[in-house]
Amino acid sequence: MFLNRATLPFYLCLVVCFSSCSEYQQVLKNQDVKAKYDMAEKLYEDGDYKRSNRLFEQIAPKYVGKPQGERVMFFLADSYFQRKDYNMAGYQFERFVKSYPSSDKAAQASFLGAKCYYKLSPNYSLDQTDTDKALAKLQTFINTYTDSEYFPEANQMAKELTTKKERKAYEIAKQFNKLGKFDFTFLTPAIAAFENFITDYPGSVYMEKALYYRFESATEYGINSIERMKPERLNKARTAYEQLKKQYPETEYAEKAEKLLEKINQELPEQPTGRAK
Repeated sequence: MFLNRATLPFYLCLVVCFSSCSEYQQVLKNQDVKAKYDMAEKLYEDGDYKRSNRLFEQIAPKYVGKPQGERVMFFLADSYFQRKDYNMAGYQFERFVKSYPSSDKAAQASFLGAKCYYKLSPNYSLDQTDTDKALAKLQTFINTYTDSEYFPEANQMAKELTTKKERKAYEIAKQFNKLGKFDFTFLTPAIAAFENFITDYPGSVYMEKALYYRFESATEYGINSIERMKPERLNKARTAYEQLKKQYPETEYAEKAEKLLEKINQELPEQPTGRAK
């Protein structure tokens, strides 16, 4: 077979690739820990995280307690991270921080460990266990490494995850509110859920919505109550209206809120209007 100048680089690449693969397989199978370490580090530096990860997995136990152990354990954790295996990466970064708390890489490992759980955090509508873990890890990092270069990003991630949890809590309450339009028994848990939200997330971006829909739920609940319970429940609804107007005088829900307040006044004409001044 004759090679021309156009095809020669291609075949040279194939030779190098097969040679590299063959060398990797040989090192992978032999018992020379130093050879595995040297190749693992080279592959890592070349961005071949899959193959370097496999070698680091093999040699990590051999370097426990040795000077190179810190370097091997960090590369092992980061190679998992680069492969997007965030469960294993998070675990390994946590081990690194516990094993080498004074390491120059401790802050980075703590941050990346928290970022693993951030990456695992699901859509707001799903279970938020990993979100809670991420927030706990991020808070630990933020409290411990205030001067770290990763501090701003950690704060941003924590804010994003907190907003996600707020949305989940808000949407649960809002769902009760929707169901209450067809079955008034759902208005009780709707009011409770909105009140818990207002207490738990005082600075939330969903606060205005929560205050309005609590008022709406309380109004509909009061209006559809038995006569002897109406005064107490509708007065609670008025209080909810006043809190909405106090916190958001120019609320986007002003028109809807005023119409609901008129309904309350029609049900209890002898009561004061409760309008916020």
